[in-house]
Amino acid sequence: MGALADLRVLDLTQVLSGPYCTMLLADMGADVVKVERPGGDMIRSNPPFVADADEEAYGGYFQSVNRGKRSLELDLRTDEDRDAFLSLVERADVVVENFKAGTMEKFDCGYETLRERNPQLIYSSIRGFGDPRTGETHRQGQPSFDLIAQALGGVMEITGPEDGPPTKVGPGVGDIFTAALNAVGILAAVHHRERTGEGQYVDTAMYDAMVSLCERSVYQYSCDGDPPTRQGNSHPTLFPYDAFRAADGHVVVAAFNDRHWRALCDAMDRPDLAADYADANARRADRERLREEIADWTRERETETILELLDGRVPAAPVQDASEVFEDPHARAREMLADVSQPGADGEMTVAGSPIKMTETMPRPRGRAPLLDEHREELLDETEAASDRRTAESDD
Repeated sequence: MGALADLRVLDLTQVLSGPYCTMLLADMGADVVKVERPGGDMIRSNPPFVADADEEAYGGYFQSVNRGKRSLELDLRTDEDRDAFLSLVERADVVVENFKAGTMEKFDCGYETLRERNPQLIYSSIRGFGDPRTGETHRQGQPSFDLIAQALGGVMEITGPEDGPPTKVGPGVGDIFTAALNAVGILAAVHHRERTGEGQYVDTAMYDAMVSLCERSVYQYSCDGDPPTRQGNSHPTLFPYDAFRAADGHVVVAAFNDRHWRALCDAMDRPDLAADYADANARRADRERLREEIADWTRERETETILELLDGRVPAAPVQDASEVFEDPHARAREMLADVSQPGADGEMTVAGSPIKMTETMPRPRGRAPLLDEHREELLDETEAASDRRTAESDD
């Protein structure tokens, strides 16, 4: 059933940050009800598709982060649908939304209104710049996406080659890291409620999350007064810790402690380097010369040969693309590649599995993403039945 099988989550989120947060909860067993605006989440029609976009109900983007949820289409601008939503709130544990600040208030469905209907409710928001309830700033209300968050929070300034422009990290970390932190906040609020009976507001801002992600930049600047900038794949305080070209691709090598350094020099048949640079300070001081020595060695050898020579004595790995991840037995053994059915396609789609592993209640994708409004009847029937039970109990 999952560790969160007793948790009901109303998910009003769309695109990536909010859906990823509630996906994590769904993978752990929570009953996540995706409350969609008329027409559904704007990302439903986004590619790629398994075969035919005209035949398939949604693309890979939507499938990946909405698996295992139920869908209900509601227009909160109408009295009927707003009443249906408020009835759902009365039985919910958590409400999650990622609109701009003030949006839910326009529907008279803000935190204070929902708390009146359900005092133990945990209300959670993901916004570009946070919510005024937890700290008001001049940026709130400004639009934000992953690219904006990465730029403002310092990620782009420290990403990319030394002589290149600021570079966005490939995955949408502005969305995904914020979403993961928001899920942590929700579960902390659930724990607090179990101890006290008190619900609360949970707020995670994308800008804030990127500052947290760049924690190294914060303490570096605090200590030496120089803002860190781009330095490719290397590390400001550890060496060697970098990517190197091989004859058939690239490998990464992390041999920054003395034991790993000696093992690397042994594999390179360079005892002179082990002797001349016996401690980390010496290696850091002459890192450019040593980087070239290592690069000359890797450039002449294929990836497999390099890894065999290092033979587990030195932290090293090939730089893999998606096809190689699919072929890696580790990814399958760890259930990190999950197959789900794709409505309208003659086959399945593979999505990333849950990285959270548990021995008794293993998280995993619990079925495909929902069709728009697929669960209307069962959800509204559940709400009506619960209302009837409350009326009967009140009469008794």
